[in-house]
Amino acid sequence: MHSISAGAGRFAPSPSGDLHVGNLRTAILAWLFARSTDRSFLVRVEDLDRARAGSAERQLADLAAVGLGWDGEPVWQTGRSELYQDAIVQLADAGLVYECFCTRREISEAPSAPHAPAGAYPGTCRNLSDGERERRRRRRPAALRLRTGVAESTVTDQLHGEVSAAVDDFVLRRNDGVPAYNLAVVIDDADQDIDQVVRGDDLLTSAPRQAYLASLLGLPRVEYAHVPLVFNTHHRRLAKRDGAVTLESLQLAGFDAGGVRDMILDSVGLPSGPLDRALAVFRPEELPVDPWIFEPPETAAHAKV
Repeated sequence: MHSISAGAGRFAPSPSGDLHVGNLRTAILAWLFARSTDRSFLVRVEDLDRARAGSAERQLADLAAVGLGWDGEPVWQTGRSELYQDAIVQLADAGLVYECFCTRREISEAPSAPHAPAGAYPGTCRNLSDGERERRRRRRPAALRLRTGVAESTVTDQLHGEVSAAVDDFVLRRNDGVPAYNLAVVIDDADQDIDQVVRGDDLLTSAPRQAYLASLLGLPRVEYAHVPLVFNTHHRRLAKRDGAVTLESLQLAGFDAGGVRDMILDSVGLPSGPLDRALAVFRPEELPVDPWIFEPPETAAHAKV
């Protein structure tokens, strides 16, 4: 039985479909990072958006099938709206929230500020008059944006070192009332005492803005480790169209759950078998930093399990 420190790591999938082998690989790495540092390991279902009926239950079953255990019951974001609203009120009371009426098209077509990265919000609604806001409210509901006071922020990542990225006036709540990812993830991690975030490196540039938001709310910073993604043979992110990439489809191709687990462990240079064997020799500094190019079983030179 491992000892548990006060902190925690986590895996937080969105229930938009079945987990593919890349998701399972990230989950296993998140578990290894947490357990190797004597942290508890939590699962959170990020179901604020794009939830598909039955997906969360299948995802949890797949995690268990490859040998992942977690502490406590999974948390569902849809039951936490009061926490998100409290954070928005705290920011609004500090003068750090404003209404935004822009459409995606208007944002994409608006001239960007000098040196701003592509897609950064140009601040169109930042300083509207009371009368102009009232007029625009009659046309469409408003999203809520953070009034940032910095151009960029920096975090330290265990695999990537210091990472700086632009921080624009990002959305806190969408115009349909749904809390935005950048807000929800910061609030959830703090509320669950999660101080270690291991996730795919496609989210690396989101970390500085999330760390900045946490600082505004007086929340502790977390440790980050953004791990490489899994790509198909065309060096694009893995997707269902790539064939046997989910646990179910891989099982149909002849791999049992243990075989899928062992394939994932082999991709990061760890021994096959129960995850405790991999944990005994896990060294984060020895992880590969390049994407894993995954070949589905029908084209890969793997023996069937």
